[in-house]
Amino acid sequence: MKFMATAPPPSRDVALETRFFLERFRKEIIAVLIVVLLAVVGFTGYRYYADRRAAAASASLASAKTSQEYQQVIDRYPNSPATGDAYLFLAEAQRGEKKFAEANTTLQAFIAKFPQHELLSTARMAMAANLESMGKSDEALAAYQQIVSMYPNSYNAPLALLSQVYILKAKNRTDDARRVCENILTQYRTSFWATPAMQELRSLKPSSPPIPAVAPAATVPPFLSPPAPAPQAPPAPNQPQAAPSPKP
Repeated sequence: MKFMATAPPPSRDVALETRFFLERFRKEIIAVLIVVLLAVVGFTGYRYYADRRAAAASASLASAKTSQEYQQVIDRYPNSPATGDAYLFLAEAQRGEKKFAEANTTLQAFIAKFPQHELLSTARMAMAANLESMGKSDEALAAYQQIVSMYPNSYNAPLALLSQVYILKAKNRTDDARRVCENILTQYRTSFWATPAMQELRSLKPSSPPIPAVAPAATVPPFLSPPAPAPQAPPAPNQPQAAPSPKP
């Protein structure tokens, strides 16, 4: 039986093929390397620039004390992490100046610019408090209710509920205020605000006190009831009365 001889595989010079590949695509390879190098340099430069701006923004915020200085931090470093805190400090300064409407405008800008900020519920609490200070109790009540609905697990949720109690008390809505207190004691009994909620609940009296149930009269068996007194016969008519005995 004869076997057919197979041709050996052609020899490959790896170094030669690599050199041929580099020579053929040298321009493309150089272009890619330049792009990668520029990207690395640009990213490093951006990080350095961002870190420097963040540090400068933090330093400016630390030295700011007035509304104008907080506004300068916002204007100079609009995309810095410190800018979010600058919005909150500015709103607090405006509230201290009794500029409640301006403070709410600042807080609304903060919410729009930093929708994922960790102090978002605090900003909404401040807005509700400003509405309350402006005498807009209905809007403030709705704002507090919205906070509880949007952030039920936040530390501001029981405080928002307790704030509702004070507004409801002022509106003489005692039963609603009691229900809110009971909600705090049920859902947030370990919260710091559970104690004042308990105190408020004790001070709130129901608007319509429950009518006590009348206990049914006890029935006495006939054989235990006392006998009725016998009727007395009327005196006989024209019966002579005994004369009184003479005195000695």
